[in-house]
Amino acid sequence: MSAVDDVDELIERYQLALDEFMKEGDPRPVQELFSHADDVSLANPYGPPVRGWDGIARTTEHAASLRRDGRARGFEIVVKYATEELAYVVQIEHLESKVGDSAEITLYSLRATRIFRPEDGTWKVVHRHADPITTPQPPESVIQE
Repeated sequence: MSAVDDVDELIERYQLALDEFMKEGDPRPVQELFSHADDVSLANPYGPPVRGWDGIARTTEHAASLRRDGRARGFEIVVKYATEELAYVVQIEHLESKVGDSAEITLYSLRATRIFRPEDGTWKVVHRHADPITTPQPPESVIQE
């Protein structure tokens, strides 16, 4: 199997894991795909980036605890690139779930970037960044007050 095939398989596995994350609020399928190395990182919409496995575990558990009764509605790959040593994907994730205390299903989309590398013959996620910016924003949107 080529690196591209391996990365395609990991992308598909991540998408399936994200579906479980939305349905059950279960972080484990996503966590299983992350590296446990010290340099792994995660930047999600709920706070500052974290580094290292302990931060990844805490952050994914917190984010999953805010989700239930949902699903991954679809994925749009913007770009994907793979070599034998490193790969990445930028995609739009279309999701729905009950978020926080809400009793209503909320549809939303995230712009997400994941970086992968092989570790002991298995491709792992070493970085994920996701945020809700999926449409053009005005320049003033970067100003923090």
